[in-house]
Amino acid sequence: MTIQAKFQRMGTDAAPGQEVRQQVGDLQSLLHGEKIEGRQVDFSHGDVDAFTPTPGSFEVFSAGVEAGGKQAYTEYRGDISVREQLAPAIASFTGAPVDAADGMILTPGTQGALFLAVASTVANGDKVAIVQPDYFANRKLVEFCEGQMLPVQMDYLNVEGRAGLDLGQLEDAFKSGAKVFLFSNPNNPAGVVYSREEIKSIATLASLYGATVIVDQLYSRLLYSGVDYAHLRAEAIDAENVITIMGPSKTESLSGYRLGVAFGSKAIITRMEKLQAIVSLRAGGYSQAVFRTWFNEPEGWMAQRVREHEAIRDDLLKVFRASEGFAVRTTEAGSYIFPQLPKLAVSGRDFVRILRLQASVIVTPGTEFSPFSDSSVRLNFSQDHAAAVAAAERLVALVDRYRA
Repeated sequence: MTIQAKFQRMGTDAAPGQEVRQQVGDLQSLLHGEKIEGRQVDFSHGDVDAFTPTPGSFEVFSAGVEAGGKQAYTEYRGDISVREQLAPAIASFTGAPVDAADGMILTPGTQGALFLAVASTVANGDKVAIVQPDYFANRKLVEFCEGQMLPVQMDYLNVEGRAGLDLGQLEDAFKSGAKVFLFSNPNNPAGVVYSREEIKSIATLASLYGATVIVDQLYSRLLYSGVDYAHLRAEAIDAENVITIMGPSKTESLSGYRLGVAFGSKAIITRMEKLQAIVSLRAGGYSQAVFRTWFNEPEGWMAQRVREHEAIRDDLLKVFRASEGFAVRTTEAGSYIFPQLPKLAVSGRDFVRILRLQASVIVTPGTEFSPFSDSSVRLNFSQDHAAAVAAAERLVALVDRYRA
């Protein structure tokens, strides 16, 4: 593959946050009716004005700046004092020990951690099992590293109490030579949580076939009422075959500080550090200080944040379920909802563009997460509550306008 072809296949114009670069094209022949007026809502990412960052985060960041060069130029894997503070908190949360010195790296966002983890485990021609639908960057990173993807389907709409991962397909992928399995839990975009039985099965299969598992657990703290969450690293899986990625980003509204953390296999973490040393050197030196607020929020703060998101989720579900033809699974964790739209007279990607033009509502097309999700759209509902509900109502009104 030529370098030009490699980057052409990566297309990012439809990725979350890139809507301003999306080409509207000639949609005039498709447009019907007048514009539906309303406040613009950008569901492609969370609103850090509606949900403000963790209390004290800016003050801690300022202290990092005041620390000067000592904080600016840390080890490539991050300030050891920060890692030593984080390790016991993360170990307690995930149910398995974390080695602050050798088994953890601080990265420029969880996206940075994801890139380092994939690039440290996937080489040209390596087979990688990935879930469909799943986080939009997973496929693109595997392609960039010239790995061979083996898709594993997740039938999340037709099951209850589990994510719906096809474990038979996963085992077939391992039998076919997949040495890496990459997935998010909670799933992004569907917001579903893998059952304890599914996680145990993943651990068993990975151990049986000697595969490395990279699990993105970015939203695992934003867990809704009655949902049980199982951490893969706490199951019977070889600790040297697992990398877990987390970060104080979306749930804590700290995205702007660009902080992530990966922990697990010492050998893979070492590779990740070597790669980070030539890609970005380190997580932002001053920003690393903000990690000190993570898992250290004021009492009741996280519970309140969960309640507020759960209330928005419930109202959005009412909007979509009241309209004929929508299929939507209740979000179990995180701030994403992934409704499947009724049959439309336009393509899913054209509808996304029409929605922005005619209703001032920005969503991410489902094809970013799976080639089989053209009829779905992803909404990040970490927004002003009333504005989010009004935007969902405009989306439904536009669906009615463009039904097949």
